[in-house]
Amino acid sequence: MITPATRAAERTDPARTAISWTPCPEDAAVDCGTITVPIDGKHPEGGTFQVGVARRKATDPAARIGVLALGAGGPGGSGVNLVLTSQRRFSADVLRRFDIVGLDPRGTNRSHPVVCSTDLMTQAPDPLMKSQADFDRMVAYNETLRADCRARTGPLFDHVDSLSTAADLDAFRAALGERQLSFWGGSYGTLLGQLYAERYPNRVRAFVLDSTMDHSLGTQAFMDTETWGAQDAFNEFAAWCDRDSRCLQHGQDVKAFWRGLLERADRGELHVPGEPGSPVTAFAIVNAALGAFYDPANWLPLSQLLADLDSGQATGESALRMSLAGAQKSSTQANSAEEVSPNPMQTFCLDYRLPIRDYREFSGHLRRMAKIAPEMRYSPIGIATTVACLGTPGPIPNPQHRLNVRTDTPLLVANSLHDPATVYPWALGTTRQLGRSGRLLTYEGWGHIVLGRGACGNEVIDSYLLTQRLPAKGVRCPAVPPAEVSTLSEPVAPLPGTPGWNFRF
Repeated sequence: MITPATRAAERTDPARTAISWTPCPEDAAVDCGTITVPIDGKHPEGGTFQVGVARRKATDPAARIGVLALGAGGPGGSGVNLVLTSQRRFSADVLRRFDIVGLDPRGTNRSHPVVCSTDLMTQAPDPLMKSQADFDRMVAYNETLRADCRARTGPLFDHVDSLSTAADLDAFRAALGERQLSFWGGSYGTLLGQLYAERYPNRVRAFVLDSTMDHSLGTQAFMDTETWGAQDAFNEFAAWCDRDSRCLQHGQDVKAFWRGLLERADRGELHVPGEPGSPVTAFAIVNAALGAFYDPANWLPLSQLLADLDSGQATGESALRMSLAGAQKSSTQANSAEEVSPNPMQTFCLDYRLPIRDYREFSGHLRRMAKIAPEMRYSPIGIATTVACLGTPGPIPNPQHRLNVRTDTPLLVANSLHDPATVYPWALGTTRQLGRSGRLLTYEGWGHIVLGRGACGNEVIDSYLLTQRLPAKGVRCPAVPPAEVSTLSEPVAPLPGTPGWNFRF
């Protein structure tokens, strides 16, 4: 909702301070710097901290349109790293006409990361709770972990929500001397774009929400839609196996084969391929598969991993097998070399309030999800995020709400039809909430993030960013065959909630 406070925020530009740019150590062609912002925007007298920022200048200054700000996924992703790798992500035309800029969201990476005891993080209970005692143990553990993280991080711990990062982004805009921003956000970075457009509509030039969050969902809707997406992704993998002889399960009943693997894991009969002393849980297998579904280029390696799980023999090193092995080890072993580890989950817990009262309610969610996803059972992301936030004290600073965005140029929402993480129903819901301020681009293929999936989607996104012209209503881009897809991301690893987990939606 556009409130008087919103209008006042737009009228009052953040104090403009010069950024001392220096070449980034990773790439001298990119400038790195910091901006200073309040820890708590409502009480700026309470102290400040520094946010890491980066800029890659337009290659044709005479044709420069302005700045394109990048919103990192996660929570826990790095906008600075997106700038550093922007030459691989964006077309020559976009790089020619925009300064590519990004910030690390507060509480992550170069922006005073939330850190916690590595040893304590590795003691996280099993997210698949089986009793009220398990539920009580999880709530108590979360309280202990929050206290540890707050003590190690300081007062910023309670102010790492995405709404506060939106204010940081506007301070960055002011420091750059720009009247408006263009924006591309991927995955969790779309929430930053949504909140910025809602709060600062007159500062929006052209915003792309690529693989979008839906910030209106409650507990059941969040868990159900995530679970639907996990099962839909599995169905697409199984259909590929049925039609492609390269799949090692080709000619078999893939769904029956998969269910048999999970049942064997439930009985403790499976282990990491080639590591008889490392048993594998069904949750870890489902999580490995979900990570593979982020990109259809991983379907063939997933097929090999399933064959190896079935035989118990490792046919060679693979990212998926290493992911599975890492998930098993990280749940029981701390990395003694590092006393603390980053914990971006706090951002999610301040952006989403997803309460579950007790084990009875949790078990009801599990039963319902099992009906939605007879093969996948659940979405590990949906469970891990919800369970990790149990007991978070309220009110949180950025609770869910329906979007109220009114921008001169509508936002472009882009989503894969078969995205396992930011699921297609979220794109439909977000576009409905945007109304006249939104337009949906549907990529009819598989995987997470549309940009880079094929010429059609790239051209639609480029044209919109460069000209502000929207594609036709109902625009759809055909799927790129899996054999022609270039891998955009590595599988998720290790098990959610443990040190080193790359939380990527």
